[in-house]
Amino acid sequence: MSTDTKGFDEDGEVEFFKLRLFVAGTSPVSVRAINNLQAVLKEKLEGRYELEIIDIHQQPELAENENITAVPMLIKTEPVPKRLLIGDMSETNRIMRAFNLM
Repeated sequence: MSTDTKGFDEDGEVEFFKLRLFVAGTSPVSVRAINNLQAVLKEKLEGRYELEIIDIHQQPELAENENITAVPMLIKTEPVPKRLLIGDMSETNRIMRAFNLM
């Protein structure tokens, strides 16, 4: 009998996700990425994530430290492994695969 362990760590604890979304101001693509990601997180990970939204125009040093080459870019730092996603975050399945929840 197989047990589905998606969303749990090796100790059986619920995983908590630390995320950083890099955007470029209030461009239409950035706004769409924020809205799309927040909808997915609310539906799939309510209470299980921390999201930091970083405007590369206001905090260029953070973008430089993460070697951001395109925006919007989502970085999942926890749980490991680190994952990067680029785009408007409209593909829920792609996000869930990156989070290892599928």
